[in-house]
Amino acid sequence: MTIQFISLNAGGVFAQTRLENQDSTGFTHVDIYQLPYTDFTPYACLVIGGMCDQDFLLEHKDIISSFLDEGKIVIFSGNLVTDWLPGGRPFVPKEIKSFQDYAVKIESAHPIFEGVLEDDMTFNKGVAGFFARGHHPLPEGAEVLLTLDGKEPITYIDRQSTNGTILVHLGFDLFGYMGSNDLEKTTSRISPQLRKWVEEEYSKTIQGVQS
Repeated sequence: MTIQFISLNAGGVFAQTRLENQDSTGFTHVDIYQLPYTDFTPYACLVIGGMCDQDFLLEHKDIISSFLDEGKIVIFSGNLVTDWLPGGRPFVPKEIKSFQDYAVKIESAHPIFEGVLEDDMTFNKGVAGFFARGHHPLPEGAEVLLTLDGKEPITYIDRQSTNGTILVHLGFDLFGYMGSNDLEKTTSRISPQLRKWVEEEYSKTIQGVQS
């Protein structure tokens, strides 16, 4: 199954840099402030980054809820600060005593992170903390994929809050791990494996909604 992705562009220098590093094949990028005027019918997956205006998303959270209730997928990478995402709860920063507190741990094996080394997620050019620096409290029934130091959940899947599927990652855009810094690391596997998972997940959720 080949599906269409739509990504909200936050604008700004840092957001544009992440967009340029992203594997954008099959993506439609729209300015976040066009959200109320966008036809989401052709799209199965909505991708939202943490640099987006979350006050604006809160004003239009019904659009996102309706998208999910059609059995579609929302992927959010970043720190939640307003109540726009179904089931989502605000970011909680981690108290750091050592760089080891930033250690990323695989909580349960999952196709998105198959073959990805924990150290490659933890360290970037020898520095820890780029992948995640806190956690989001979990919605009921969420599937935890990654944690910090085996404790706080930093990446989870929520299939309970709506008819669709929500993937929340506390960090940079998971589709962005395709830049020159990533090609020699196992994190380069994340983007293509995430695409494949989205296609398989959508096939399951849409069948459940239609049945």
